Order: sequence, then structure tokens, then C-alpha cells
Amino acid sequence: MPPPNTNTNPPIAIIGAGPAGLTLAALLTLHSIPYTLFERSATPPSPTPSSSPSSPSRAGGSLDIHPSTGQLALREAGLFDEFQRFARYEDTVVSVFDKAGRRVFGMGQGRDAPEIDRGELTRVLLGAVPEGSVKWGWALERAERGGDGRVELRFGGGEVLSGWRLVVGADGAWSQIRKLITDATPTYSNRSYLEGRINRDNPLWDSLAQRAGAGMSMTVGDKKLILTQRQGDGSYRTYFGLEVPENFFRSDGINLEDLDSTRELLAGFFTGWADEYQQMIRHSSDFRAWRLCSLAVDDIKWKSVPDATLIGDAAHLSIPNGEGVNLAMADALDLAKKIAEHGLDGLDKAVEEYEAGMFPRGAQSVSEGLGMADYMFADGPGPFVDLMKSYGAVDE
Repeated sequence: MPPPNTNTNPPIAIIGAGPAGLTLAALLTLHSIPYTLFERSATPPSPTPSSSPSSPSRAGGSLDIHPSTGQLALREAGLFDEFQRFARYEDTVVSVFDKAGRRVFGMGQGRDAPEIDRGELTRVLLGAVPEGSVKWGWALERAERGGDGRVELRFGGGEVLSGWRLVVGADGAWSQIRKLITDATPTYSNRSYLEGRINRDNPLWDSLAQRAGAGMSMTVGDKKLILTQRQGDGSYRTYFGLEVPENFFRSDGINLEDLDSTRELLAGFFTGWADEYQQMIRHSSDFRAWRLCSLAVDDIKWKSVPDATLIGDAAHLSIPNGEGVNLAMADALDLAKKIAEHGLDGLDKAVEEYEAGMFPRGAQSVSEGLGMADYMFADGPGPFVDLMKSYGAVDE
């Protein structure tokens, strides 16, 4: 293996070009602080969103961006006006149903938490990142400390890069950079989503659009969950939440590319639910499974180490609770401010102060995510509705 390349590296490496890593890159650019961002995806998103119903985006679903976190980071980066070009303020509504298809609660219309497709948010953030600052197709295989104690990054192509003054792990749930800092690893929650898609050319789309409309609808029953969420192109993502073993969807005999067998499998889980849900199952396609995993609350604290830190899911992975992307962008904003304040000669101090502020909000998010899952995977929608009312939500 060739020796690590330490000659031409900028002082800061960011691993992962999701919202966390790109927000940090945009803000460091604003402060004229040099960095390189490494991303495993081979190419950036296309310059314009795909509206092809036969080619659904795998870039993730729709995200609601909150005023004091995600929106603030966009404002600080000078990107808020561009964000508003794609923000969907009409999609803030959440409708709650029972398994018989009866609407029991609705909330959120007019909330200052507009939705934006993840791919669109990525494109907005990339607009503030200079060309050449992102190395596409660089998949990090391992991070470790070399003989000199500095972080070495080993990539899939055989490259080994070292000499960094700071490596920022924005590399998500299964972060390689986390291993430099803490022994914490995510734990499976015993729940998974099977995600599907209903595109505009789907024969069910008209009736689904009339029922689900803008925003998101959520149906809870029998410790299972069905979410539908409108996307920027008008299509709907469907999420079927199930309590299953961790490797259930990797089991022999389950092939998510076989639509008929996958639909039959799902229909069995939702026996006794209203026909509209059976129709949704029969018309969903483009299935993929993802496990709901979380760090523990006690994991969100560690002793700062030289040369490395974490932001976003790498720092405080939680079960989805509406805060993930917002806290990730807030992490990036706070870390960028501390780096700008202390300069490249004070990176250890910047990290220490950033982490001290990040720990409590990250731990709170993890705690809320674990609690929220119990309400969303309940015997019926009542506990979730009661929780929302306790937060001040009123039926609309």
C-alpha cells in the first residue's frame, strides 16, 4: 500500500456530502477556510430535478426545515432566497387516520416549517460550494490514526490521505469517523420501514392525491404504521412501518425487486385494514427497506479528541422525529462559527466548544426519537394524537 499523501491536503476534511457536510462546506467557504469534502456517490445530483415518473429519486424524501436551525443555517450561508424557490409551505399539514381510514386529527397547516425534497436541498447547498471542493466517488473505507498520531483516511480506490488538522465526520448512521472518537454504535429499534413510491402515472395517484392531498398523512394501528408524503414532483412516497427482526428484509425468499411477492408480503401484515390501504400496497413500487436505528442517550457525550469531530447523524443518530436534518444543519452552523472564531490554530478549542453545545440537543433528539416511536407504532392513533395535543396542536 502506498504511503499516505500528506503534501497537498487542505487542513480540514469533511466526510459525507449530505445536508450536514454540505452546510458545513458552504459556511467554511463563506469564512474562506480551506477544506476538502469527500463523498462516496460518484456524481453530484443533476442540475435540475427529475420529473420522470419512471425514474424516482433515491435521494431521500421530503424534509421540513425549521426556522431556528435549518433555516438559520441557510440564512447564514446566504442561501435562504434560493431555498425559498423550492420550499413548499403548503405541505406542512399532517393528517392522522385510523386503520379503518377515518380521519381523527389534522395539524400543521401554515407552520413555518416548509418542505423541500432532499435532492433539491442538496442542489441549493452545492450552489455555495466551489467546484472542485468536493471529491465525488471517494468512498471512505476506514479511518485510523497513523504512527504519528494523525488521522489517516483510507478510501476504496486505494488512496490513503493524512496530515489533516481536523476531520469532520458527516458520514451518517454508520460513521467511520465515529470510531476514532467513541465506541458507541447504533442499535436496532426492532422496527423497520418498507418504503415505496406512487408516481403521477400510477392509476392510484388521482384517488390518493384527493385523499392525502398536501403534506403527510399517517395511519396508526396494530403496532404498525403507514405514512404517505407528497414530494416536490407531486408523487407520493409510502412508508410501511413494521415491527420485524433486524434482518427480516434480507431473509432468504424476500426479493424487493419482485413486486408481486413484496406486495403480497405487505398485504399480509395489514390484514383487516381498510381497502384503501390494500390498494396502496397493490400500487406501490420501487421498494426499499431501511431499519430504524438509534444511538443511546448516554452515547451523546464523549471526551473531545484531537483532529476529529462529528456532526449530524454521525453524532446523534435518532429514530426519525422531524429534527434530524435540522439538527445536522445546526451542528454545521455552530462548528463553522467556532472554527471561524478560533482559527486554524485553535481547532481543538473550537471542537471542544462546539461539542459542549451539541451534546445536550443531540441527546434530547435521541430521547425524543425513541419515545416518538412508541406513539407511532401503537395499537391506534390515540396516543400519538394526545402527544401532539400536549405540545399545543389543535385539530384543523
